[in-house]
Amino acid sequence: MPDASAVTAAVLDDLREESDELDLLVAGLSAQEWTAPTPAEGWTVAHQIAHLNWTDEVALVAAAEPDAFAAEVGRALAAPETFVDEAAGEAVTALTPQALLVEWRAGRARLQEALRAAPAGTKLPWYGPPMSIASMATARLMETWAHGQDIADALGVTRKPTARLRHVARIGVRARDYAYAVRGLRPPAEQFRVELLGEDGGLIAYGPEDAAQRVTGPLLDFCLLVTQRAHRADLAVQAVGEDAGQWLDIAQAFAGPAGTGRPPKGDR
Repeated sequence: MPDASAVTAAVLDDLREESDELDLLVAGLSAQEWTAPTPAEGWTVAHQIAHLNWTDEVALVAAAEPDAFAAEVGRALAAPETFVDEAAGEAVTALTPQALLVEWRAGRARLQEALRAAPAGTKLPWYGPPMSIASMATARLMETWAHGQDIADALGVTRKPTARLRHVARIGVRARDYAYAVRGLRPPAEQFRVELLGEDGGLIAYGPEDAAQRVTGPLLDFCLLVTQRAHRADLAVQAVGEDAGQWLDIAQAFAGPAGTGRPPKGDR
């Protein structure tokens, strides 16, 4: 079994690479492109980067000042449906795109440093259950990829899937029961088998091999589903079993209120 510190370092390396790839996508944008609308209603490209910057800063508070993080949770509880939008909007109003880019670069570098310096076994507070350092890095990678997808869609860019998608899929599978709980539903008692085919033809699998209920499909499509970046009807993800089918309708890899998802392409 791999050493836990080595696993954490590898996830942090992948997070850095995912952020750097998105940085390359936005670094040369014109002022007009920064204001391009993305599939997230009311959010421009600048809002997407502002959100990533804000979340990195909040994660840094969780890592460096865990007691102070309670105030962040309080703000979220006071306005659960709007606090994320408000934080992104404030940054876009206050900063030029170039200043926002500088802040995002500096903030994610500080977060990398803090997470790498955290003692083994550290648990960080978050909006859901406390997270290990590796889990926090995975969550940041998932969000970076998902918001990067919104930006790519806004710019008409097709991104090449990478092996880093395995992290997004993993957190999507692990968040299965959370997707039920946040909707006030009881999670199924039995585990599902999830089998995903990567771009390289390799199979990534989760859950017992003999599970009666199964989810199969391309790794990329599953990641788009659990981050709610595409509607199930537009993806080649299949379910066997009623409960597995229900999960695909509500799956979300992110903490917070139940997401509304994206409409099918035919309804846009």
